[in-house]
Amino acid sequence: MNIRLTEAAAKRVAHILAGQQPPMLRLGVRKSGCSGYAYVVEPAQQVNDDDLQFDDRGVRLVVSRDSLPILDGMELDYRKEGLNEAFKFNNPNVKDSCGCGESFSV
Repeated sequence: MNIRLTEAAAKRVAHILAGQQPPMLRLGVRKSGCSGYAYVVEPAQQVNDDDLQFDDRGVRLVVSRDSLPILDGMELDYRKEGLNEAFKFNNPNVKDSCGCGESFSV
């Protein structure tokens, strides 16, 4: 099982989590939207019993066991293009996504 951050994503996460020791980012999915799932990205305040942890580029990623099969193999990127900036999810498990790009199916 593996989830990775690009260099750009790791720098952005480190900036967002500045002062949190250790910097922990929770990645997950929740049922939502017209395609089935939406990504959850938020600072992890704690590690639960059903969570798994991955360390990549100085950031601890916290993922629930339920979300892991959907996120396995994913690369989290961060892009800034002009005035737009966002995390990009390069997830090999996604089969389809909605027109607005907010939800996906596996």
